[in-house]
Amino acid sequence: MKAIAINRYGGPDVVEYTELPDPKVGPDSVLVRTRAVGVNPVDWKIREGHLDGILDVHFPLVMGFDLAGVVQAVGGAVTEFRPGDEVIGYVRKDVIEHGTYAELVAAPVRTLARKPAALSWAEAGGLPTAGLTAQQALVNALHLRRGESVLIHAAAGGVGSIAVQIAGALGARVIGTAGPHNHTYLRGLGVEPVEYGQGLAERVRALAPDGVDAVLDLVGGEALDVSTALAKDPTRIASAVDYRVTEFGGHYIWTRPDPEDLAAVARLAEDGLLTVPVASTFPLGQAASAQALNAEGRTRGKIVLLVD
Repeated sequence: MKAIAINRYGGPDVVEYTELPDPKVGPDSVLVRTRAVGVNPVDWKIREGHLDGILDVHFPLVMGFDLAGVVQAVGGAVTEFRPGDEVIGYVRKDVIEHGTYAELVAAPVRTLARKPAALSWAEAGGLPTAGLTAQQALVNALHLRRGESVLIHAAAGGVGSIAVQIAGALGARVIGTAGPHNHTYLRGLGVEPVEYGQGLAERVRALAPDGVDAVLDLVGGEALDVSTALAKDPTRIASAVDYRVTEFGGHYIWTRPDPEDLAAVARLAEDGLLTVPVASTFPLGQAASAQALNAEGRTRGKIVLLVD
């Protein structure tokens, strides 16, 4: 099969479009022929070695966690899927080696859900990591409820664009930070946008004088610091990027494979309550360029690799 792999940590120059053996399919896994793969910041952070202290990594390493594709074969113990099923997955395993930037992926059933028919392959490929991160933060950690207010930092980004829609589907009032060029886009998603930078707290207070019920931080640093003054209860702050959130009782989100959470997000898409904004698509062989664009941190929505 064709795959994107690295043999050492480094910049885009270590990325290789190469031929590798087809993956083995275990008893509780399925073989997926990949159609689309979401590109996420964690992909290039792993490539550069930033997560070496917490993840077991084996080389050659096929990158990527997201996928959308078609089941080709199933393991002997699998009853959840059969060949021909269209699926999405957040295929993160205990050892980082056999990722999803490949034509074929052996995916444990615990990482998969059925693909929403309402989404294109590109949209479906961009959903798993972003959708799970938002679901596990807003629903599982923050227990966001109808009528509450939530502040979402980086609301126009890959995760933010999904998170604001999940919050809206829950019936929450959504305030989102973003650059001015993204404010019209956010209003179209039902968000009350506010600009980043100095004076952020005052701008949020102008919309919510008593503060907000919950915060989802996708930026870290100063954004997290400001959030502690804006949240009515600091324990209802979740961050997917800054572990310091735990120092005042908040929640650090490390996205976990969970078929029920992934299916819940897929249902929102199927019901027309969630769309996946796709900013750019690249062929699989141009994964290095896609990661470079993602690393700029300025993309509205998702960057997706298409596998032909």
